[in-house]
Amino acid sequence: MKNIFLILNIFILTAISCNAQSTISLEEAAVYPEQPDGRMLPLNTIYVKDINNSLNKYTGNWKGSLNGKIYEFSFIKKENVGGYDVNWDFIVGRFRITNSFGVIFYDSTTELDDDKTKFWGKNFQPDLKAYVMYFVGNSIGCAEAGDVYLIIQPATPNQMSIIMIPDNDTTEEGDCPSNFQPTIPYKKTINLTKQ
Repeated sequence: MKNIFLILNIFILTAISCNAQSTISLEEAAVYPEQPDGRMLPLNTIYVKDINNSLNKYTGNWKGSLNGKIYEFSFIKKENVGGYDVNWDFIVGRFRITNSFGVIFYDSTTELDDDKTKFWGKNFQPDLKAYVMYFVGNSIGCAEAGDVYLIIQPATPNQMSIIMIPDNDTTEEGDCPSNFQPTIPYKKTINLTKQ
């Protein structure tokens, strides 16, 4: 009789632990392959958390220049933000682009609503060498959207490189001006220094 209760308790505890909701790290989530149902995380995952504080090195103010333009980025970490059925920790970005005369080409630094910055974190690449964010520009008809890779080498924690890879190279014919310049230059590295 004692053995039956022991076996029954083991069975119940196993069933409970299999159905338990879990928290996983950003790094663990980055290496999960996509499942046949399109889901990329285990079914019981409810929170993808920055357990290792890996996002902290990206937060703060960063500044650099490229082709005569000055880029000033500000990144903040958001924690336990709800989305569909899984909460995430991620980075929200804001930035300003000026020239040496102070002419402003783009500025999202005054946007108070984090949901309206159009620049938010996704997660790390599977090899964990870059944190990937998604940016949507203001250029209507120019298909200005894509992944922005933030790369910090361990040996130089106050230096960051970013590069934007657009979702596609197509635009709506007739809507995008011939002199279109993407807000964040495509496929060009911008080197930044932490301020």
